Amino acid sequence: MTSRMFGPVRVVMASVIMTLAVAALAGCSFQEEEKVWEISGGIFGTSYHINVVLPDDNAKLKLLAQGIQSELEQVDNAMSTWKQDSELSRLNHQTDQMEWTVLSAPLFEVIQRAQEISAQTDGAFDATIGPVVNLWGFGPEARPEHTPSDEELQRMLSVTGWEFLELDQEALAIRTQQPQYIDLSGIAKGYGVDVVARYLDSQGVQAYLVEIGGEVRTRGRKPEGDIWRLAVETPSEQARQVNVVVALDQKSMATSGDYRNYYESEGMRYSHTIDPDTGRPIDHRLASVTVISDDCMTADALATAFNVMGFERAMSLATRENIPAYFIVRGEAGFDVHSTPAFSAYVVQ
Repeated sequence: MTSRMFGPVRVVMASVIMTLAVAALAGCSFQEEEKVWEISGGIFGTSYHINVVLPDDNAKLKLLAQGIQSELEQVDNAMSTWKQDSELSRLNHQTDQMEWTVLSAPLFEVIQRAQEISAQTDGAFDATIGPVVNLWGFGPEARPEHTPSDEELQRMLSVTGWEFLELDQEALAIRTQQPQYIDLSGIAKGYGVDVVARYLDSQGVQAYLVEIGGEVRTRGRKPEGDIWRLAVETPSEQARQVNVVVALDQKSMATSGDYRNYYESEGMRYSHTIDPDTGRPIDHRLASVTVISDDCMTADALATAFNVMGFERAMSLATRENIPAYFIVRGEAGFDVHSTPAFSAYVVQ
């Protein structure tokens, strides 16, 4: 995550189709009593767009906009590795990590969920892989002049591992068997979506679509009664194209792919997603995976883990555990698509 901002929060009436990695697909006349309003701004080095269904109440909208930005800044201040004074950065730079450290409830919640996803995916999701991510130049540190050597990777991998973290649920505390650098970038954005949803619930908003950097959570319906429809795009570095459309009510969706965040060095392309087993950027046929879950934190982390695992392993796990997942795989003549039976129930187009 980063702490960069992209201008002040805006409140505008939603009148166009969202054309992001995951976009709301709808557009029609609204009842006079309620309209869909968009609250947008910047956080985590990306942008957010939140659609809320409310009557025309400018004071209410401004209050919501301020509250949303405040809630997201609290997440950033707790979990960013780009901010040296964040709670997570302070934890990462402690010299006594093998002693119990009490965490804030939000940070403990996210680390605990990260650990659960790590166990579920046999370590494909690993919040301690941050030092290796930094070694490849995808973290807050400067990009290296050369790619890491096998010796550097093995040395770094030997001292990282999600199994080294110990959590105390009752005390909301953490300690490590040896010093670790925790990176929550594969789960914290989804958690931010959940935080905004909780805030809107607390403010009595009955229908909304929360989107941060392509991760989405919905509740309720639009004024005309239509369910929120979302598009999964075809993986492409050029024009964006809809691959499949799903309908969600009180569900979350997250997508992970290797086609946007990468760099090229010495004729090689390196994805930002690092395999904790090898310490290297992923290099397989799976181009994109989308996961649907009750909460966005889980969808975000599972999508990241499935992207690491590759199609065959991820499809097997998702099918076995009845996880709604949609895979776009590079084939000889273009993209092949596959989905678990649980995902099919959400497809509308």
